[in-house]
Order: sequence, then structure tokens, then C-alpha cells
Amino acid sequence: MPAHDEVDRIVDAWLRERPDLDFAPLQVLSRVGRLSKHLDRARRTAFSRSELDSWEFDVLSALRRAGAPYELSPKALLQQTLVSSGTMTNRIDRLVERGLVTRRTDPNDGRGIFVSMNPAGLTRVDAAITRLVDAEAELLATLSPAEQTALAGLLRKLSLGFD
Repeated sequence: MPAHDEVDRIVDAWLRERPDLDFAPLQVLSRVGRLSKHLDRARRTAFSRSELDSWEFDVLSALRRAGAPYELSPKALLQQTLVSSGTMTNRIDRLVERGLVTRRTDPNDGRGIFVSMNPAGLTRVDAAITRLVDAEAELLATLSPAEQTALAGLLRKLSLGFD
């Protein structure tokens, strides 16, 4: 492993120019930002190989995690994907057009609907999550299992303030 990475070089240059500032946050968050770009690339590749866009994966994975019969209300999908109701309606329409989900009326409330994943959606989301987990494991391969657990705990602690 190299003694210095690009973030070290950037921080060293800033320290030379602005020794009055504490660059400790850059040491962490610049690396998180750089790693995020690698993760985005791995995700795009995993989803693309499964013929899905990232937003399609988000909706289908929410349905998959719900368990059989793989259906949720649009409201539940909104809560899990953090998009507006108009955006969700558009996404459901597009997934219906692609034959990945269907809409059905809620039998207990004729005004409500459920979005159900079709077998084609199930096949694609399962392929995508398998590819994604494999790609993410590859990104973390330089860390031991104990280091991965420690890093996950620290990142969880940091992210709790934002969720």
C-alpha cells in the first residue's frame, strides 16, 4: 500500500498554503467522496448488466425486500425511496410499461393500489443485487473482515445524524 494517496497530497498542499486551518475533515470526507465515485461506477455497471437503471433498482429492491408476494403501496415505496409522489407515479408507470411490475387495486380499499413485482422484475433485481454485492466486496477486498466491521460501525455512527 502506498504511503500517500492523492488526498494526502492535496491536504499537504493546503497545509503549506493555509497552516491556520484544520484539514482533518478533508482527510476523511475527501476519501469518502472519492470512494463514492468508485461505488457509483460499480453500481451503474451492476445495474446495467441486469438491464436496470439505478432508480429501477431502488423501486424493485424495495419490493423484493418486502418479501413474497413482493408488493407495496405507492406510499410505502415513497417512504423507502425518498422521492416525491409525482416522481414515484412516473416511475411506477415506466416499470409497468417495461413489464417489471403491475398495479392492482387494494381489495380492502377500492381507492388504494398495490404495486406488485412481476417475475421479470424479480429476475432482474436478484441478478442486480448479486452483481452489486460482488462488486462491493471487491471494492472492500483490501480490508480484513474486522476492519470492514469497524468501518461500517464508524460510518453508521456518522450517518445517524443525517437519516
